[in-house]
Amino acid sequence: MHNKLIFIDLETTGANPVADRITEIGIVEVDGDQVTRWSTLVNSQVPIPPFIQGLTGITDAMVKDAPVFAALAQELYARLQGGLFIAHNARFDYGFLRNAFKEIGMSLRAEVLCTVKLSRKLFPEESRHNLDALISRHQLVADGRHRALADADLLWQFWSKMTAQIEPDRFNEALTQQLRRSSVPTHLAPEVLDDIPDTAGVYLFYGENGAVLYVGKSIHLRERVLSHFNADHRVYKDMRISHEIHRLEWRETAGEIGALLLEAQLVKDLQPIHNRMLRRQRDLCAWQLQASSDGVLRPVLVYAGDEDFGRAERLYGLFSSKRKAEEALREIAESQELCLVTLGLENRASAGKPCFAHQLRRCRGACVGNEPAALHQARLEAALVSLKVSAWPYVGPVGLVESSAHGERSDVHVVHNWCWLGTARSEEEVWTLLSESETRPSFDADTYKILIRALTKGQLKVRHLANAAVADAAA
Repeated sequence: MHNKLIFIDLETTGANPVADRITEIGIVEVDGDQVTRWSTLVNSQVPIPPFIQGLTGITDAMVKDAPVFAALAQELYARLQGGLFIAHNARFDYGFLRNAFKEIGMSLRAEVLCTVKLSRKLFPEESRHNLDALISRHQLVADGRHRALADADLLWQFWSKMTAQIEPDRFNEALTQQLRRSSVPTHLAPEVLDDIPDTAGVYLFYGENGAVLYVGKSIHLRERVLSHFNADHRVYKDMRISHEIHRLEWRETAGEIGALLLEAQLVKDLQPIHNRMLRRQRDLCAWQLQASSDGVLRPVLVYAGDEDFGRAERLYGLFSSKRKAEEALREIAESQELCLVTLGLENRASAGKPCFAHQLRRCRGACVGNEPAALHQARLEAALVSLKVSAWPYVGPVGLVESSAHGERSDVHVVHNWCWLGTARSEEEVWTLLSESETRPSFDADTYKILIRALTKGQLKVRHLANAAVADAAA
């Protein structure tokens, strides 16, 4: 147990620690039996949005004569030393303070505990863990809300109740799991890990001489990256990466879909040493039902290099090789008693003779006319339904709009014929991507699966771009 506990809350002009500013700081410092409270308004030097003024009650007039952050930084820094930094949604408060100190040439490093995560660990059956939920659930006494010192005091009350009501071993175990330190790789500066945002996105690990070691994605970048460096290294790959990594970078996205698309592309383009999944499939193929000379539809193996899978009709399954495609069709045939000869998977000794499976009563006799060809075709189509590749359902390109959880960011994934042309954050970027569509990437199985799943679940808003693109080209 830490001797010094620092319960802290900030009020700010917004949610972005780079663009927004601190307007109030409240601290409840607990050192043994001694409890000290400290708070101050901060001159944000930028206007406070009306919404924030209404929420906190802090106005531009109130902070006008307050000290700027630089004037109180030394005193605040001293108060934060040697204690456990405890906040609700701690990455928010810690991120704001780190950035504020960084702007004046100071570096803040502290051991951080998040009471949101602590509450989730102690009460996993509960769905809500915001401060209002904690007030209601644990009968905390709120002396005002959305003011820094009042909210910091609520965290101290929550902590006090938990230490009194929760069995000590269980409480300490919850703390230990949160405070488990990541083992900082030898070649990385510790402060680099502090800068990782807790947003959706993709991260890249680089080794010596700039070699790409690994590409990953997460809706919680910070948590995912740190998991690679846990001291116990339960996964051998993580241990190797930790020893080999010299640099890391990340790219934020609005949400999970953007992260999935970017990860799939980067893995194929960069071929990271430790990525095995999502590699480029050079022999991507599928079964296509094509009319034979007798008018019956039969499966023909076609390749993405020869056929535009984004527009193709009657396409089934996406396979990385001919062998896997034939194995899948053979399994379907055997389970549905279809004829391997009729499907083209088996040659028979002479015309008119039954196939081997029919002799074992595993084929209903399409090979010898005992089952009508039309019925065999219908049963084949029914068996292939789960493998059907959907043709591009739109006229021309579309923008698939994805917004972040709190709406602070919206990305437009520009897609045509299931090919991801890129992600735009402005109208200009949308049309730039469209104008470069002549060099669009080839059909990719992973991209298709990501997009079809997202559209089926209604995760993305579809914005039609075809008409505007045509009009723009005509002009």
